[in-house]
Amino acid sequence: MDTQAAGEKFGELTSRREPEIPLDQAALLIAAHARPSLDLTHELGRLDMLAQGCFAPTLDALVAYLFVDLGFAGNRLDYYDARNSYLDQVISRRLGIPISLGVLTMVVGRRLGVPLVGVGMPGHFLLRDQVDPEVFVDPFAGGRLLDRRGCERAFHAVHGNDAPFDEAFLAPVGTLSILTRMLANLRNIFAARGDRAGIVAVLELRNRLPGASAEDRGELAAALAATGRFGDAARHYEQAGDQLGGTLGAEFQRNADRLRARLN
Repeated sequence: MDTQAAGEKFGELTSRREPEIPLDQAALLIAAHARPSLDLTHELGRLDMLAQGCFAPTLDALVAYLFVDLGFAGNRLDYYDARNSYLDQVISRRLGIPISLGVLTMVVGRRLGVPLVGVGMPGHFLLRDQVDPEVFVDPFAGGRLLDRRGCERAFHAVHGNDAPFDEAFLAPVGTLSILTRMLANLRNIFAARGDRAGIVAVLELRNRLPGASAEDRGELAAALAATGRFGDAARHYEQAGDQLGGTLGAEFQRNADRLRARLN
């Protein structure tokens, strides 16, 4: 699957009603967009095989299987390795960050009939049991089960004891929110490295999500221009300008005109 096909498929899946968006496929398409050689069918089959190896369809069994028997773990030594955010690499290396390990647990759990939802706590993604919503899972901490007080302690471990904790941090989040957060993590990683091509790849997917703004398109245009893709950048600036109007829209149009002049 080439990059364009992966992006188009990602856009098609994420345009569906949110309950109908397959998180496993969408997460794998983020990886496929970066590495066109990825075989989506094969990777979905690996998830099926993981689920088949679990000894019981319960939350306790799922957590023990993934984090004890198979040894999936948080990558504390190299947290900002981009591979920690690609689901296929998480499966292969058995290393990840909170959100990618959470996605893995959710999609394997779904295959077993163990219903889990994501919890977008700032700075530390968690899972919540849909059978008993007072039970949370910290996938980065070896699948540790938490109550609300445990979640609050995990929050303060990241943000400091003086940071205000809000119960709303423990509310479930949907698939689009999870995918947006995965892409934001990758964007930050690539920006810190000065990887312009990586930033473009992430922003191209971000702009395929429902609700992508004109500002998002403008950011993509700037990233494309930084890689020398002036024609593509001009097109996106122009589209963003048409969408916005006003002063910023006019600025985007001027950017498009300047870039097109460079093509002559």
